[in-house]
Amino acid sequence: MRSGALARAAGVSPDTLRHYERRGLLPRPLRDANGYRRYSPEALQRVIVIQRALDAGFTLDDLTRVLRQRDSGGVPCREVLAIASARLADLDERIAGLIDLRERLTSLVTAWKRTLDRTPAGTRARLLDMLGEAPRAATLRAVGNLRGRRR
Repeated sequence: MRSGALARAAGVSPDTLRHYERRGLLPRPLRDANGYRRYSPEALQRVIVIQRALDAGFTLDDLTRVLRQRDSGGVPCREVLAIASARLADLDERIAGLIDLRERLTSLVTAWKRTLDRTPAGTRARLLDMLGEAPRAATLRAVGNLRGRRR
């Protein structure tokens, strides 16, 4: 199967396939006389596994390490479980952070509604300025923490 056909079948770009080859995630394919890549039938399943693992939170570094070990005859099952368990713990932490942020933002919106109710029309209520009055604006810290967590 040529790279374009494989890419279409797997729902990725040919550049993604080349990237996977460079990282060692996908074995280098044979080349036709004209230089076109010719992938084995197993390559499609491999790309699908890679894509689904990425969707599940594995990183390319994780997959490179695990697939190299597997390709060389190793048994990386415990490492795969450890990676997935760590990703699950990260996800639980992020969810807890989002729940906390939602609670803080709910309180903030409630307070801002009360402020606006007491503010005459045409007068600035200075809602954003109130964030600066709180000790280090805890709501913004929570947002920043969540943004920096993506791996």
